[in-house]
Amino acid sequence: MKTLIVVTGPTAVGKSDLCIHLAQHYGIPIINADSRQIYKEMKIGTAAPTEAQLRQVRHYFVGTLSIEQYYSASMYEEQVTALLNELFRQSDYALLSGGSMMYIDAVCNGIDDIPTVDDDTRATMKRRLAEEGLASLCEELRVLDPEHYAIVDKNNPRRVVHALEICHMTGKTYTSFRKNERKQRDYRIVKTALTLPREELYTRINKRVDMMMESGFLDEARSLIEKRQLNALNTVGYKELFTYLDGQWSLEEAVERIKGNTRRYARKQLTWYKKDPNITWFSPNDTELITKHIERDE
Repeated sequence: MKTLIVVTGPTAVGKSDLCIHLAQHYGIPIINADSRQIYKEMKIGTAAPTEAQLRQVRHYFVGTLSIEQYYSASMYEEQVTALLNELFRQSDYALLSGGSMMYIDAVCNGIDDIPTVDDDTRATMKRRLAEEGLASLCEELRVLDPEHYAIVDKNNPRRVVHALEICHMTGKTYTSFRKNERKQRDYRIVKTALTLPREELYTRINKRVDMMMESGFLDEARSLIEKRQLNALNTVGYKELFTYLDGQWSLEEAVERIKGNTRRYARKQLTWYKKDPNITWFSPNDTELITKHIERDE
């Protein structure tokens, strides 16, 4: 039976090195499941695969989009599903790896078939957000779709705006499209997640932020600051450096905030993963155990 290997875990835990090992072992490419590494302008701040890693193993969905292009988890599900159909004709294995919980869930379980928002509606809502503010749009969502309003993150403009886009474009509530039905896949899914003792993980996160800064992260952020309103840049690291470039923080404070917010995001990832009973946990160095786990009960 065809097998989709899923490798996930918190940021900086060591997914990339393990996946290159697995990809070379099985002779397969890596399908990226990091929602920010997909953007070509954000290489340093997202710790995207290096040129050397890209030469070692073929990667899909790395640096393939511009930050100005619209993208969603439903589009990702559709594209990865089509890619898997192709890859499974060449091998019994495929490898999906990343830390974006929604992207991984979309591939493994499916996502609701919510309509793609047309360009005119998206432009209109973007303008309204800038002119009217988030609070006004939240109130409109409360009137148009009170059920979704009750659960949506009202501090997240992307979530509020997207729900309103669907309401205006279809004339139906966003809630009416959310069925939460699990899709059946015709391949076996083996989910593995990597973990480390908390202090070791935090040390790795801190070191990685320092390495990113040494590699030119500040210059990358500076080159993108004029586009800071784009959703792709509403991301840990960029937000803090934009605040520094605004003159509100020192660079030292911005870097410390990046480290702290990245550690907080790692905790959020771990909380999400631990809700999934189908995940088996390993240390990043447990390569032989992971391989045995993947091949067990084939």
